Amino acid sequence: MAHLSMKTFAYLRVSSVGQIDGDGFPRQRAAIEKWASANAADVVRWFEERGISGKTDLENRPALGELFQALNANGVKTVLIERLDRLGRELMVQENLLAQFIKQGFQIVSVTEPSLCDEDATRVLIRQMLGAIGQFDRTRIVEKLRAARVRKRQQTGRCEGRKPYGTRQGESETIRRILDLFNTGKNFTQIALELNAENRPTRTKGSRWSSSTVAKIIRRNANQ
Repeated sequence: MAHLSMKTFAYLRVSSVGQIDGDGFPRQRAAIEKWASANAADVVRWFEERGISGKTDLENRPALGELFQALNANGVKTVLIERLDRLGRELMVQENLLAQFIKQGFQIVSVTEPSLCDEDATRVLIRQMLGAIGQFDRTRIVEKLRAARVRKRQQTGRCEGRKPYGTRQGESETIRRILDLFNTGKNFTQIALELNAENRPTRTKGSRWSSSTVAKIIRRNANQ
């Protein structure tokens, strides 16, 4: 009886525009295909990040954003990469992204260094620290918002400026959605991805949600 193959996605990245037509993509693809063949895996979709630095955050990586949306949409739970530095050049960037995959129930397999994704004790410790730091940051945001509003009202008797997001028709519903996602523990980048996946409009026609925009809205509304 034949065994069903494991369906996976694959993520590839090169750092500069000049590398797009070079050896980077073919080398990564060959390594991933070799691993997939040896492990009964079927790569059903390839995501290529073209000319994006390994120091770049998730919000500025269109292919990685599409990858997260696809993972949340169709049941594939495993992503193959050639090496962890395809996620990020710096250790903290790698671990932050790995933590986001793990938190959402997805698995990353580095086909040339498989044990580093989930077994290395130092990396596990860093992931635990990132979780604690994330919770601390959320608490500090709430505290800072409260203090800033108190100071503003003491100085001016009000806390107003240019009409913020939420004052136009339909925007209050999106704000409630943002705060609900934030209260479940999602970070700014994950919330932006969720809003884009839900096709929720931004204030600017044709633009997409970013982590910075989400952060501003949360800071403005968390204590209201």
